[in-house]
Amino acid sequence: MKDQVKKSLGPAFRAAQLDLAKCPACRGRAVIKGVFHELACVQCNASGWVTAETGEALPLEVLVTQLSIRLQAAEHQIAQFNCFKPASAEAQYNANNRCGAGGTNFTGD
Repeated sequence: MKDQVKKSLGPAFRAAQLDLAKCPACRGRAVIKGVFHELACVQCNASGWVTAETGEALPLEVLVTQLSIRLQAAEHQIAQFNCFKPASAEAQYNANNRCGAGGTNFTGD
């Protein structure tokens, strides 16, 4: 049986996240130290990132998209960590604990 080819018209509906690695030439710093000054790394287009599979620099349009996807994922992860902050002692003191008579605030006196 022949291998079936998936047919699609137009670009993908979602941008796929590519595996990125730090540039081996500049070690992810985007610049290479020269004798008197720092030069932009030409191996990674001064971004510090290359494709993990081939080690080649990404085109600028793809690089911007990939970095935006990574930034949004990191911001989402940070937001998840920040929403589970334990309440401070002052916030707990001011909140109604509804453990007293008739659902009033119990102060322990």
